[in-house]
Amino acid sequence: PGPLLLTTQGDLVWGLIASLFIANVILVVLNLPLIGLWVRLLKIPAPQLYAGILVFATVGTYGISQSPIDLVILYLLGAAGFLMRRFDFPTAPVIIGMILGPLAETQFRRAMTISNGDWSVFYTHKLSLTLLTLAFIGLASPHIWAFIEHRRRRGPEHVPGDA
Repeated sequence: PGPLLLTTQGDLVWGLIASLFIANVILVVLNLPLIGLWVRLLKIPAPQLYAGILVFATVGTYGISQSPIDLVILYLLGAAGFLMRRFDFPTAPVIIGMILGPLAETQFRRAMTISNGDWSVFYTHKLSLTLLTLAFIGLASPHIWAFIEHRRRRGPEHVPGDA
């Protein structure tokens, strides 16, 4: 659309804004009488709620493309999400990784294309070396601190054979 959408297609923009306003008014009118229903939905036990979500996700995924491959992807991603929640993976880094991953891959390919496949471009320039060093420190420091704390709690090591 571009920055001149409001000036060139004013009718379209104001029609969209008006339709969003009307949709919000209709949602309020519909949802006010249904508040009791939404409160009762909150009382559904979690396992039954998860089962219902799985059924609706399966029906919706298969209904869109009729592809068993899409169902396999749905279940694999669901299992990965379950395992991540089970083993307390933080959600924010995963979401950030999914958003920034393709961008980072594109920029990595661009850097490798510019350098003709030479990996030294990442450590011969001062800025890239500094950023890589900071990233390494950020990744390694929690493990180093945990190791130091573990050694401190354990106390001095005893040499085997000493009495």
